[in-house]
Amino acid sequence: MKRRMFLTLVATATAASATLFTAPVAQAADDVKIGFLVKQPEEPWFQDEWKFAEMAAKAKGFTLVKIGAPSGEKVMSAIDNLAAQKAQGFVICTPDVKLGPGIVAKAKAAGLKMMTVDDRLVDGSGKPIESVPYMGISAFNIGKQVGDGIAAEIKKRGWNMAEVGAIDVTYEQLPTAHDRTAGAVEALVAAGFPKANIVMAPQAKTDTENAFNAANIALTKNTNFKHWVAFGLNDEAVLGAVRAAEGRGFKADNMIGVGIGGSDSALNEFKKPNPTGFYGTVIISPKRHGEETSELMYTWIKDGKEPPLVTLTTGMLATRDNVGEVREKMGLASAK
Repeated sequence: MKRRMFLTLVATATAASATLFTAPVAQAADDVKIGFLVKQPEEPWFQDEWKFAEMAAKAKGFTLVKIGAPSGEKVMSAIDNLAAQKAQGFVICTPDVKLGPGIVAKAKAAGLKMMTVDDRLVDGSGKPIESVPYMGISAFNIGKQVGDGIAAEIKKRGWNMAEVGAIDVTYEQLPTAHDRTAGAVEALVAAGFPKANIVMAPQAKTDTENAFNAANIALTKNTNFKHWVAFGLNDEAVLGAVRAAEGRGFKADNMIGVGIGGSDSALNEFKKPNPTGFYGTVIISPKRHGEETSELMYTWIKDGKEPPLVTLTTGMLATRDNVGEVREKMGLASAK
């Protein structure tokens, strides 16, 4: 009788212990945790994406895990990290779109939902991985906005296009970069700009220093132009070209640079007492890219509603004269 009572007590205690152990796990499973991986966490664009993602997390009540992943190795490590933290999904801007198959396989193995932002993953043949939801910028049309803005300012200044050189700061390994500069070239040529006057300036990385070096080489090899214009992947590319042109004596009167992004660097350029060769920037709002992607991922996890497979956003050209108005329209007035 005593032995039977002892076994009953042990069984009861074991069951109670299991309940105490599994309850926190069940609770954790009900909490939504989402990763947000970016390739260059030091860049203002990605910092703003994180800022708006945090707003979404606060509004919806989920946990946001921000991770900088500037290399393929760090991306894979970050996915493992998220799986260990019991996250259910992540949004990513990858450092290399060709990592696509590996990232998809890693996420699937970890049981994580995923969507991409800014740069779209490609497969082994270079084609977009269409099964992964993607929010990006209509890169070609954004580029056309840049080219149209430059062409309009050339005409406004009364320059002879035959005397104008164009620095095309390229980064061909990134499809988004290719599409943006291709759009700018198409718009310029359509406006009557001589295609032969467009000088390719390949940059090694997408920052101001590498753009400066690339543009410097272009300027050194082409000394026959009276005026210069510049365009590229982002504000940093154009700022590098503008700084290089300044070193050759081309200031605001003889230089028109139009960037993309509306970064802090661009805004600081507009705040300088005197205009520089950095004429404008096509502002693309990180609000949707940070906030909306996070909300879409939350709804997917919580309600099972999958995000649209493709969502493309647009931009607006801002100059020193209208930057405040444009930022307000893009939902950025309170972002800084």
